[in-house]
Amino acid sequence: MLEELKEKVCEGNLALAEAGLVAWTGGNLSALDEEHGVIVIKPSGLRYSEMTPADMVVVSLQGRVVEGHHGPSSDTQSHLGIYARRPDIHSVVHTHSRYATAFAAVGKPIPCVLTAISDEFGGAVPCGDYAPIGGDAIGKEVVAKIGRSAAILMRQHGVFTIGPTIEKALQAAVMVEDIAHTVAVAMTIGQVCELPAEEIEANYDRYHHRYGTMAASLGITQ
Repeated sequence: MLEELKEKVCEGNLALAEAGLVAWTGGNLSALDEEHGVIVIKPSGLRYSEMTPADMVVVSLQGRVVEGHHGPSSDTQSHLGIYARRPDIHSVVHTHSRYATAFAAVGKPIPCVLTAISDEFGGAVPCGDYAPIGGDAIGKEVVAKIGRSAAILMRQHGVFTIGPTIEKALQAAVMVEDIAHTVAVAMTIGQVCELPAEEIEANYDRYHHRYGTMAASLGITQ
């Protein structure tokens, strides 16, 4: 079942590996199919180099495996906990990408010191409290602390990103690692300074509500 979605979820997971955001078998991406009341998620313990669409696991919103030759990711309950509380979200990504996870390791948010951060995340990338793996405690904490950001760091764990589509959740995963790298390097050079609140709001509004329209009106394609 859901062969097209399995292909897209597999492609999304492989994109995480291609972007250098995951290592060995770590990390995972899932997507929601509202019509059937299921998610499709990466299998547990399978290397990205061996992964095919047929390996993706279909799981009900209650956590029951509906279809799959492998067990689902150990983070499945975390994903389900997010979907249950955020009906606007249709894809979830989890990584341990190096620089973003370094901030998570010390329990610090990524400060909003660049326009790219205000554009993409609407402020500092928050850091949630530590929560145990296996149940939906992580999902609860993600939803409680993420706000309008598309990314959150989970203390002493890693990164979760969300989106209305696989592409947007992937974009957030790539961008949060990119800005974490830049900010970490900047902090070794000197003191960083957060953008004023009004600039954060102006940048966020422009990027999310007018950026594509402005580009299209100028005949710009990317």
